[in-house]
Amino acid sequence: MDVTLDIAQGRLRGLRDGAVTSFLGIPYAEAPFGPLRFAAPTAPPTWEGVRDATTLGATAPKIGYRPPTSDILVEPVVPGDECLNLNVWTPGTEESGLPVFVWIHGGAFVNGSNAVPIYDGSAFARDGVVAVAINYRLGADGFARIEGAPANRGLLDQVAALEWVRDNISAFGGDPGRVTVAGESAGAMSVGTLVSMPRAEGLFQRAVLQSGAGHHVISEPTASKVAEALAQAVGVEPTVEGLASVPVEQFVDAQRELGDRISAEAPTGAWGELAFNVMPFEPYIDGDVVPELPYARIAGGAGADVEILIGTTSEEFAFFLVPAGVTGYVNEDRIRLLLGAYGVDVDTAVDAYRAQLPDASPGELLIAVMTDWFFRIPALRVVESRGGRAFVYEFAWRSSLFDGNLGACHALEIPFVFDVLGKPETARITGANPPQKLADEMHRAWVDFVRDGDPGWVRYGDDRSVMMFGEQSSVVDDPRPSTREVWAGVR
Repeated sequence: MDVTLDIAQGRLRGLRDGAVTSFLGIPYAEAPFGPLRFAAPTAPPTWEGVRDATTLGATAPKIGYRPPTSDILVEPVVPGDECLNLNVWTPGTEESGLPVFVWIHGGAFVNGSNAVPIYDGSAFARDGVVAVAINYRLGADGFARIEGAPANRGLLDQVAALEWVRDNISAFGGDPGRVTVAGESAGAMSVGTLVSMPRAEGLFQRAVLQSGAGHHVISEPTASKVAEALAQAVGVEPTVEGLASVPVEQFVDAQRELGDRISAEAPTGAWGELAFNVMPFEPYIDGDVVPELPYARIAGGAGADVEILIGTTSEEFAFFLVPAGVTGYVNEDRIRLLLGAYGVDVDTAVDAYRAQLPDASPGELLIAVMTDWFFRIPALRVVESRGGRAFVYEFAWRSSLFDGNLGACHALEIPFVFDVLGKPETARITGANPPQKLADEMHRAWVDFVRDGDPGWVRYGDDRSVMMFGEQSSVVDDPRPSTREVWAGVR
């Protein structure tokens, strides 16, 4: 059934389906192309008449996934320029004072959108939460350091979307004073950065960080080097005028090729810190939008009043290594080399990981080490920097794919959080027959946190309590302490 709604921009037509009303593709800023290419996001556009909001809006230009990742993750492309849009799911426009959940998608800052099927916020709306999923500019459009352009435009887009929520969500039944911002992977890294950003202060009261924390930004010199290499690849100057003259499709192709080049050359040291981050178009420390390393800002008290729920999956890096067939070619020498590059005591670290996983293959040990460096330890550092004032979880249920070797991999928890196991796209990462009971538990925990600030277990604190979500979910105190201690003073 069609539903109409008036907001400051104009009248919207949404769709009511049972207990949920959705409004899709609402622009929160003007299309960032033409004279607005590489500019800060504008004020929300207005329109005459009734704007149809029953279909998904345009997605931002992106490099796209390749096999085998594209076999696991669905990556819709919706054509159009008006990509700075958001979707809203609500229990009803006649409601008021409802908690709000704002989702920032992942995709390594070069992929993803709010059109991904498993980001459907209907289950949140069904359970009394107004859910919002946003787009933001990706790749060089969102994050390259460009002479004459504002820094970190993708983050500015996220702030603009949150400002739209502040100014408009009451029309959808939401309370602008009860906003939780959440994200996974690059989305969670964005959330960690937003918690630390002066420009985002007061726009949300709670934050959920799934597989991302406060360590993943790059320095301004590295961002400059990447932008200069990109400009050279397309034969223009690294300025707004130069890069804006390159057709969008050619510009995206050049970013994909540069990413491949950086991945190939990074182990030689040619790209400095990108040897570890391997995300050339992530946010960078510009001294203004991102004043310093987000983790350092949080440790210094930024976002101290924001309630946090944070965690990882048990085997994050299986997602990146198992489908590609890398794990079968790993030996212990490779692991020792990596640990040395990370800066830990190699012998101590190898002994700790081997004791923790006595029957593991070298490939499985590599997954554990990289999961800790990239995801688990940064998440714990955010919590520790706040004196344990956060709720911590770990998702331990294992996918059945790749003969079970995909494990509790990166992104696997998302369909459980959104309670969308019935969607056909979910099986591409979970395998057949994922447990609905676990989705019930996780989704309820997220709803309770968004509503009341309490997901149902104790904060991390002195006992280092972690909720382990699995076949039999339970709280575990200080899981894997020996490998956690490996990273003390290093990560």
